[in-house]
Amino acid sequence: MEWKGRRQSSNVEDQRGAGGGGLGNSPFGRGGGFRIPMGGGPRRAGGGLSFGTIIFLVALYFILRMMGVDLLQVLGGSGGQVNLPGFEQTESASHANSPAQEETKQFMATVLAETEDVWNGIFQASGAQYEEPKLVLFANSIQSACGFASSASGPFYCPGDHKVYLDMAFFDELANRFDAAGDFAQAYVVAHEVGHHVQNLTGVLPKFNRARQQMSEAEANEMSIRVELQADCYAGIWGKYTEQKGLLSAGDLEEALNAAVQIGDDTIQKRMQGYVVPESFNHGTSEQRQRWFKRGFDSGRVQDCDTFSVGTP
Repeated sequence: MEWKGRRQSSNVEDQRGAGGGGLGNSPFGRGGGFRIPMGGGPRRAGGGLSFGTIIFLVALYFILRMMGVDLLQVLGGSGGQVNLPGFEQTESASHANSPAQEETKQFMATVLAETEDVWNGIFQASGAQYEEPKLVLFANSIQSACGFASSASGPFYCPGDHKVYLDMAFFDELANRFDAAGDFAQAYVVAHEVGHHVQNLTGVLPKFNRARQQMSEAEANEMSIRVELQADCYAGIWGKYTEQKGLLSAGDLEEALNAAVQIGDDTIQKRMQGYVVPESFNHGTSEQRQRWFKRGFDSGRVQDCDTFSVGTP
């Protein structure tokens, strides 16, 4: 992607040296954030702590503190983050202010600026005003309006504060673990999360978050797939306008399409556990994700991204 020398967005918050804050709720429960999947099998329900157990643990914590033992440091001091299988966090890489990291930051700011240009134009054409989201760069862990998240959560959008959260170390995972290298693959990730922001502004996410409170897990997963595929389609729309500006290099489109394939639910499950569980899908298959991104890219029209009116997306 030809990006150097172009406008960079001022809506980037670099919190890589700020630390992750304290314990909090996961941003990926019902009504939480919307993320790039990082792998792992279906989750087992249950396993919560009882009220009595919580009281005991709190009392134990303060007793140990009085004895000079910091329990949080003993447990790792990481703010309670939980890594998903196969994700290797590299703190030094995340915090490094290397030339490569700085260039990636500038690239992210440029991609965000390009999404601002596209969606400002689309919203204005329909008589509406686009509210530009913030892109928060963090390292290892972060506290958002949707709760606490670690790098293992993957990039995500939080409807509560209208921000996209990204640990740039994810791009190493994207290239090395998911076999999806390239700058346009990285741009696709940002454009997808910005697509969730568009859904938030147009009422899709609020409606979904209200409805899924009453849905079964199977119903919520099926609706989540439609939400995610629409965000893929919106990312494709951004790609279309980027192509029209003459910014795409040879192979860029293929990079994005490959990334869509590599983070499909079925491909991730095959890679992580050797088999697929279709009823646990909540982002869409590789074929679906690639097809809806390409649909947005070919059309460039928002009305062609209606994943909710088709029988099977």
